Amino acid sequence: MRRIPLFLKSRQSLVNVSGAFAFARCDLEHLRGKARTAFRAGFLGLDSLGRSTLVQIVQASEADRRAVVEKLAMQLIAHFGAPDLATARLAAEEETDFAASLCDHPSGVLVAVTRSHQNGTIREAFRTLRPSGEAGHARAFEFLEVVGDDDAPSEHLDLARLDKGAHS
Repeated sequence: MRRIPLFLKSRQSLVNVSGAFAFARCDLEHLRGKARTAFRAGFLGLDSLGRSTLVQIVQASEADRRAVVEKLAMQLIAHFGAPDLATARLAAEEETDFAASLCDHPSGVLVAVTRSHQNGTIREAFRTLRPSGEAGHARAFEFLEVVGDDDAPSEHLDLARLDKGAHS
């Protein structure tokens, strides 16, 4: 049984893919606000075309996978300029297979994406977040084991300075 990432606790969409293709025709250097955030850290929800910063790995059947491919193919035609259904299905198969390749962890593990634009190429790095211990998922601000964060860009957010109106 293949596994595909599903949306984590969202009202917008159940099934998600990386969705980097959605930025293929964008001027990435000039993205601002929500668009920039979506580019940097968002999975694409197939139902809503909204973005989520985390997805959860869950088990899915082959029938579920086929339904995801068909749904994505329809979205590629309707919203992303795919010229015909055959081309859209091929692209949807590739995107779905890529999403499934991220699921080599147990069900329940969370996956996050960090995207950057370097030398004309979109680069994606994926991290997994695993609950600490056997207690299930952590509450807000509880520490998790982060896997695959070794080469992530170093960013620091100073909440105290942010509260005073300064941005670092």
